[in-house]
Amino acid sequence: MSTQADGLEPWKIYGDRVVYDNPWVQLALVDVEPPGVARFEHHVVRLKRVAIAAVLNADDRVLMLWRYRFVPQSWGWELPGGIVDPGEDGLGAALREVEEETGWRPGHLDHVVTFQPMVGMVDSPHEVFVGHGATLVGAPEDGEEAGHVAWVPMSEIPMLMAEGKLMGSGTLVALLHVLASRRQ
Repeated sequence: MSTQADGLEPWKIYGDRVVYDNPWVQLALVDVEPPGVARFEHHVVRLKRVAIAAVLNADDRVLMLWRYRFVPQSWGWELPGGIVDPGEDGLGAALREVEEETGWRPGHLDHVVTFQPMVGMVDSPHEVFVGHGATLVGAPEDGEEAGHVAWVPMSEIPMLMAEGKLMGSGTLVALLHVLASRRQ
């Protein structure tokens, strides 16, 4: 399988300028020229690397958070996860985030995929991990992050997905991976 289509060329990039920058998000205008198209400035949003974890237990339930997100102004289920801190790897961030947000410490996590949720305009690598088993070590450290912590039956995931009750691309990618792995 070829990774580059015959006759296609990448876009030329002449540079970029930062329009807005803070510790959470950067907005840049990138001077680009697609093949056969006039040169123009394209908006690019750069976000930090993120790690997300699907932790399953012996009862075939997945550890999730019921949260309110003000941007879409809705409630929904999410997997624990968050920004990878400087000097930290994705696995360390996933382990840390699960414990901070839920009070559960995973026994282990395996990396399953890294993806970009919106490749045309946003640079935000998402690392997805899946693991089995966890030990309750205390209460969640951050009430705002935790919302309501629950072990949700995997059998309910397709229904929650159909109802639009699963939020975030990382949650969807991780849970779809778990469901697809069962069919193989």
